[in-house]
Amino acid sequence: MKNILLVCSAGMSTSLLVTKMQKAAEENEVECKIWAVSQSDAPNNWEKADVLLLGPQVRFLESKMKTMVGGKIPVAVIDTVTYGRVDGLAVLEQAYDVMDEFEA
Repeated sequence: MKNILLVCSAGMSTSLLVTKMQKAAEENEVECKIWAVSQSDAPNNWEKADVLLLGPQVRFLESKMKTMVGGKIPVAVIDTVTYGRVDGLAVLEQAYDVMDEFEA
């Protein structure tokens, strides 16, 4: 089971996306834990995650988050269009793609 952490400015804007991702995971029989936090809570949550995805509105934090995790987990920015569409399946696929690339 993989743990997927979403980070946005306040932790609220990704809550609907988390719900959509969880639904997509259930429909595709993918076991994972998905949760969202604010940027200020990321330091207290990243060690529980296998991947950290940033909402496009906080893409400016990418290098800071990569420094924070120290290369232990992948960090990526969610595609703006996918995020705007609240496409849970596409973001779930992005999370797994990023993890696969990181482990390769």
